[in-house]
Amino acid sequence: MATFARTFLNYFHTIRYLRFIQIISRLKRYFKYNKINNNPVGAKRDGKGIWISPAKRSQRIFKTNIFRFLNETHEVIKTKDWNNSDLKKLWLYNLHYFDDLTSANAKDRSNAHDLLITKWIEDNPFGIGNGWEPYTVSLRVVNWIKWHISGNNLNDYQIHSLNVQIRFLSKNLETHLMGNHLLANAKALIFSGLFFSGNEASIWYRTGCKILTKEIYEQILQDGGNFELSTMYHSIILEDLLDILNLHRLYDYSPPDGVEEVIPKMLTWLSVMCHPDNEISFFNDAAFDNTPSTIELFRYSHQLGFAHPINVAGLTNLKESGYSRVSLTNAVAIIDRAAIGPTYIPGHAHADTLSFELSIFGKRLIVNSGTSLYERSEERLRQRGTSSHSTVVIDNQNSSEVWDSFRVARRAKISKVENRKDNEKIYLSAQHDGYKRLHGSPIHHRSWNFTKNMLEVSDNISGSGFHNIKVVFPLHPEIMINDINNNQIDVGIINSNVNIHFDGIGKLLVEKSTYHPEFGSSISNNKLVYELNGDLPVKVTTRISW
Repeated sequence: MATFARTFLNYFHTIRYLRFIQIISRLKRYFKYNKINNNPVGAKRDGKGIWISPAKRSQRIFKTNIFRFLNETHEVIKTKDWNNSDLKKLWLYNLHYFDDLTSANAKDRSNAHDLLITKWIEDNPFGIGNGWEPYTVSLRVVNWIKWHISGNNLNDYQIHSLNVQIRFLSKNLETHLMGNHLLANAKALIFSGLFFSGNEASIWYRTGCKILTKEIYEQILQDGGNFELSTMYHSIILEDLLDILNLHRLYDYSPPDGVEEVIPKMLTWLSVMCHPDNEISFFNDAAFDNTPSTIELFRYSHQLGFAHPINVAGLTNLKESGYSRVSLTNAVAIIDRAAIGPTYIPGHAHADTLSFELSIFGKRLIVNSGTSLYERSEERLRQRGTSSHSTVVIDNQNSSEVWDSFRVARRAKISKVENRKDNEKIYLSAQHDGYKRLHGSPIHHRSWNFTKNMLEVSDNISGSGFHNIKVVFPLHPEIMINDINNNQIDVGIINSNVNIHFDGIGKLLVEKSTYHPEFGSSISNNKLVYELNGDLPVKVTTRISW
């Protein structure tokens, strides 16, 4: 009975945030469009401008029929291999994306790509399997077109399949999911609408532009961040907009409203959210190598005429997103005082409120643990959970109720955000109410106080009653523990020593954990846990000096 009640409440607190169109669209999916129109679409349109080489992902195809995604390598030979139930769903989705067509050194594999496109058509009949999910159709359509306009050639048989795929997509837009999925649908419609001529192509183009303009206004915040608050998905959508601009210049069309205006802000946001190693920080679902690298995105944007953003020293606040960057001589911190994400699509959110990441001497020290999988599992829940992030856990609960693979019930809300800067001192603070549902109504308030060679993190938990409190700091796998003495620890980083000292009534523990910088990757690391049991209110102060 208790399990039923918990499940009911999770569904209630999840569904109540959905938009009406999402609910209606989910019902309509049971009657999805499955009719084939074999009539030829208009002829391919001739480009008038120059197609700039797009951002490159890492290589995905090795030898004949050997594919590597998510750090797993499998062979695809038989028809059934495209939908092999023994393989992870996300791996199979990647198989159908055709990202290798625009990856590093793709020209060297153009003959293999041509054969693979034909094989996909022969092995994936209309409407059947993972390849006919609207999102996979969207990415594949774009990649096929990019492959063609990059100097290759789609033959008539392949063009016909492209026609059928985009017709299917135009009738099965992902309005039940919204967010990055709907934007990917719009991009595919725009690409197809410009690639082909004729009335049908014009309808695709107008539909895609209408969706894109609306979604840019909603999904891109004033500070340039994507509203799902994931550095990885921000990179995906930035690449989408760069591609769309590139294509419009090729065909001498004016881009949809908002595209050229938001790209510079998105580039700045991405730069702010990167560590000194020039790669993204891990907030919400985020991992390396699922997108082109940050350096590659900046190269691509520069080729399209956008200046490389430069991070300033001191404090940078991304006000609408809720993230901040503090850049000192030998330290960079990226701080999360953000909401859980858009209320109606929090599927990529983690319970990471008031977490932060810290680099010292250009190397990552304190991290969030990253993302390695999307499959429904206890491991997926653990990676989304608060204990996998550099923040405070109360009574072994999550600050926001992440559940299933992509759902969130009750969510932490941020308040009392404060910033102060005085000469070489920088102070930030905020609090959240995610634990207020527990007995005694705990409230977590955290402050970060930066001086020249030290960061002081103060955690104040107000409320009442007896509680278990854990202050969690996952360490990057390369960080070596040199010495532990009571409630302080010395760690090594680039032949230098960093001291971390905890001040409170608890006990410092070093626990084994895992770090997930890429999908399919799990690397052993250490996690500092300062644990105490007592009556609220309590305070823990952590001093990190270098």
